[in-house]
Amino acid sequence: MTTSITLTEQEETALQTIAQQTGKTPDELLREAVEQLLVQYQQTHRRALLQQARGMWRDRTDLPTLETLRREFDRAGV
Repeated sequence: MTTSITLTEQEETALQTIAQQTGKTPDELLREAVEQLLVQYQQTHRRALLQQARGMWRDRTDLPTLETLRREFDRAGV
């Protein structure tokens, strides 16, 4: 996929400087930056989902007790 972005002169100059110092192309640097942003977003989003799910089983009364489950597993030989 090809995407076009607009950079300020300062951003473009800084990107060119980093590219020269690292030996990478500006395109490579931008792809790495996007990849890093996506990983960071996924980690943050995953953490938020886990926090939302925290304690969701606490007030359930329709689930068997742990002792009942253990007896069933013992009986089944699991």
